[in-house]
Amino acid sequence: MISWRCILSPNKGSAGIDGRTVYDLAAFVQQHWPRIGAQLLAGTYRPQPVRQVEIPKPKGGVRKLGIPTVLDRLMRRRLKLTVNEDKSAVGRPWERVFLGFTFTRQGREKRRKVSDDAITQFKNRVRKITRRTRGRTMQTVIDELAVYLRGWKGHYGFAQVKSPIQDLEKWVRRKLRCYHLKQWGRSGYRQLCKRGVSVRLAWNTAKSAHGPWRLSRSPGLAQALPRQYFMSMGLPDLVDR
Repeated sequence: MISWRCILSPNKGSAGIDGRTVYDLAAFVQQHWPRIGAQLLAGTYRPQPVRQVEIPKPKGGVRKLGIPTVLDRLMRRRLKLTVNEDKSAVGRPWERVFLGFTFTRQGREKRRKVSDDAITQFKNRVRKITRRTRGRTMQTVIDELAVYLRGWKGHYGFAQVKSPIQDLEKWVRRKLRCYHLKQWGRSGYRQLCKRGVSVRLAWNTAKSAHGPWRLSRSPGLAQALPRQYFMSMGLPDLVDR
């Protein structure tokens, strides 16, 4: 993520011709991202003129300074100004990826969607946090996950196509059920019964020949470890309800 200090420097956040300061930028980008993102993806984004100011010189006189808008400064930091010919291409918005987003096309409607690469990176990070070999308690794992998920949601919650994010929610809970099952080991039957699963279902689940990952989507695990259980431990949703 871009630090606000990068945008504040070198003019300490002075406003450009639009009068918008760095402290107004986050709200502005969130409100106008559909237009800005579409322009960036289509290659039609154009910086605004700079605001001309005069700065006194130490030995007298003044020098002229051009101050871009804070939005243009952000775009320059994001895009690095230099065009990499090997990685640059021209294409339709739904064929390109920018900041982890792409666009779907349904008739004339364009909708923001989390890119496939962003989803892959998300899963890789969650896999790392929930690795069995780390030997940590479920609460510790969820606390670390919660920090990552809130940050991820802060960026990708802006997507309009919610179904892939809802699928990720389910996948995260499945990973946590798998983690629980591995931790229970031979006490799986008792743990399931303790959580209200019937004797027969608990026995069939605990004694199943299937591995933990396949069992993580079984009715017994879903009943013993529902969404509300993980919420009570501090696991945030990725989609607001």
